[in-house]
Amino acid sequence: MLKKSAANVVGIVLALFFLFPTYWMITSALKPKGSTITSDYDLIPFSVTFSNFATAWSKPGFLSSLGNSLMVTLIAVLAAIIVGITAAVAMSRFAFRGRKSFVLLMLVAQMAPFEALLIPMFLMMRDLQLYEHLSSLVLVYFAVTLPFCAWTLRGFVNGIPVELEEAAMVDGCGRWGAFQKVTLPLLGPGLVATSVFAFITAWNEFLFAKVLIRSQDLETLPVWLSGFQTAFGTDWGGAMAASVLFTVPALVFFLIVQRKMVAGVTAGAVKG
Repeated sequence: MLKKSAANVVGIVLALFFLFPTYWMITSALKPKGSTITSDYDLIPFSVTFSNFATAWSKPGFLSSLGNSLMVTLIAVLAAIIVGITAAVAMSRFAFRGRKSFVLLMLVAQMAPFEALLIPMFLMMRDLQLYEHLSSLVLVYFAVTLPFCAWTLRGFVNGIPVELEEAAMVDGCGRWGAFQKVTLPLLGPGLVATSVFAFITAWNEFLFAKVLIRSQDLETLPVWLSGFQTAFGTDWGGAMAASVLFTVPALVFFLIVQRKMVAGVTAGAVKG
């Protein structure tokens, strides 16, 4: 009983520790300008205003940057999930020459820092005449998130007994039919976790978006958010309000994907 209480206390402390930056961001966005960064910071704001949200919403380029980020991120993540799940099944279910080396290559690709890929990616996009095109960001985000998707989904595929697929093939399903009717529904939780993490990785990316895109009409939300810091100072209230707006699409994406996938897995379990 004492160990359980101690574990609960530690969990609550850790949760508060990790949630405090989000709480600070929201409360700072609700404070009047001039009182965001002060020596006597109030944990509970007594004067609340939504003027910072109005400033962030009316800042030029918000809606276009939002549309650019959504389009680039969704296309890249969808492509990475589709290719990643096929690669995961191949690495998990098929024995081919060099499979262990290929799995190791996937792991090594995840370790490469974004900064090390910047110059090669820039030269490649320039030679392909994709510089100043959103398609360059789609290709970069696809290449960055694909190793993570393939490696993570491989672990989920390994957790599904191969006997289930073999039983489906004995009942008349082909390889594709067994994957579609047996493996894919059971991969629901894995697809949720992988797609959310891949979405967050592409959604928050700043470096490539800053280097490969110079036009303000094509910039993404992270680059647009950096516009609150100028040579004359930083509008902290507007920046915090914009950060809150920046997190909303990722949160909505997580809620939608989780609900759809959990509903699909539950329906498949009942039908089975």
